[in-house]
Amino acid sequence: MDRIILGIDIGSTKIYAIIAEIKDDGTPHIVGTGMHKAEGVRKGSITNIEQASTAIRNAVNDAKMVSGEQIDKAIISLSGAYTKSIRETAIVNAPNNEIGLKEIHRVMQTAIYNAAIPEDHTLIHALPYEFRLDGQSYAEDPMGMSASRLEAFVHIVTAKKTALENLKRAVREAGIEIKNIVLSAYASSIAVLSNEEKELGVACLDMGGQTCDLMIYSGYSMRYCDFLSVGSHNITIDLATALNAHPSIAEEIKTGCGKLILSDEDKTKSIKVSMMTGENATKLVSLEIIHAVIFARVEETLKLLAKSIEKSGLKDKIGAGITLTGGMANLEGMQECASSIFRKPVRISKPISVDGLFDRLRGTDGATAVGLILHGAGQHTNYEMDCERNILYKKSTITRESTDIHNLELPKNAREEQTLSSKIVQIDDLSDIMPSKTDKSNNLFVRFYKWISQLF
Repeated sequence: MDRIILGIDIGSTKIYAIIAEIKDDGTPHIVGTGMHKAEGVRKGSITNIEQASTAIRNAVNDAKMVSGEQIDKAIISLSGAYTKSIRETAIVNAPNNEIGLKEIHRVMQTAIYNAAIPEDHTLIHALPYEFRLDGQSYAEDPMGMSASRLEAFVHIVTAKKTALENLKRAVREAGIEIKNIVLSAYASSIAVLSNEEKELGVACLDMGGQTCDLMIYSGYSMRYCDFLSVGSHNITIDLATALNAHPSIAEEIKTGCGKLILSDEDKTKSIKVSMMTGENATKLVSLEIIHAVIFARVEETLKLLAKSIEKSGLKDKIGAGITLTGGMANLEGMQECASSIFRKPVRISKPISVDGLFDRLRGTDGATAVGLILHGAGQHTNYEMDCERNILYKKSTITRESTDIHNLELPKNAREEQTLSSKIVQIDDLSDIMPSKTDKSNNLFVRFYKWISQLF
C-alpha cells in the first residue's frame, strides 16, 4: 500500500482533493485538502474537459501546497449518472478441497463473464456480497476454508465507456494519473456507515448539488445502486423562478431561510427579496411561500428515491433504516420529512472521524472525498474487483498477474480476458469430475455422464 494517497471527489458543484498519509497500522492521517468550484461538470457528467481539468488542477494544487507532498496519482470518484447495476452469480470447483485466492479470483471472473456486460460499458466494481461453500454453508470470508465448490453472489457496477473516457481525459489533462475509480455513492457509504448498519442492511442517500446517489448495503457489501439527476441546485432554480430573483439571491434565501417544517411564528414572517425586474426593485415574500417551493421539490425527490428503493427488491432488508448525507441533507427538517416518506428510521450522517480531518470536510458534503481516502486505506469490500480487474484483499492487493492460473498471461482485451478466464475455470474443474485412474468404483458410467453434462 502506498504511504501517501490522493483522493479527488469530482462533484457537480465542488471538487475536493484530499492528501493523506497512511500510518503503519493502516489508518489514514489527512495532511492536506483543496477545494474548487466545479466547472465543466453538470449533473455528474463532464461537459467541458478544459474547464473541468483546470478546476481539478486548482483543487489538487491547493492540497499539495497545504501538505507539502508531491503526488500525481489519484483515486477519483465517479458519479452514478452513466452507470449500470447488475447482480450475478457464479460457481467454480476447488480441486484441492480448499478455497484460496485462485478460486476466489476465478469465481469473480466467471461472475463478470456471466453478467454479459454491454459492449459500450466497462467494469468499475465487482463486489461480492455473499459466498457459499458446497451450495449450503454461508461464509463471510471463504479464504482457507474446506469445500469442493465455491459460489459467489456479486454486485457488478459498469459505466458507459464514452462518459468514463471524458472523465479520465479531464483528470489526465490536469496532470494526474488515475490509480483507481470509485463510485461516489460507494465512497460516501464507506465514510458514513458503521459495520453494524451494514450487517443489518441500510440505504445510503448521497444528496448533492445536482445529483442524488442511492446505494443499499446488505451483508457487509453494496447490493444495489441508482442515480437521480436532481439535487439542491434544483431547489435554487425553483426559488429563482417562483420569486423572479437572481439564482445567487435564491441560493442565499435557501441557505438562510430554507425550512421543511415551519413553526406557527415562521408562518407570519416575511422577507424582502430583490427582483430581477429592476436595480432597486424588491418585494416582500412570506416564508410560507418559500417553504412551499422548497417542500414541493424535496418531496418529489424523496418520493422518486423511495420508488427506487422499492424497485431494488431490498426494502425489507433495510433493518438499520436510511442514512442521508451530502449538502442537500442539511436542509432543516430533512430528517423528519424523509422519515414520513420512507416510513423507515432516518438519520443525517457526517463522515466518521479521521485523524487530521479539516473543518471544511467534517460536514455531510465531505463524505465522498473522505470515503475515497478510506477506500485507498483498505476499508473496501473484501475481495472486491476494481476497474483494472485486480482483487482487493484486505491484507493486500491481488493483481491479475499474481493470480494467473498455470502462469498463463491473460489477454489485454476485456472480452477475451473474460472468455479465457471462463475456459480456465472449466479446464481446472475437470479434475473434480473426470474418472480417476486409481478409482476402483464400478460406477464409471455415472461419473462419465456427470463429466459430459458439466462440459455441455
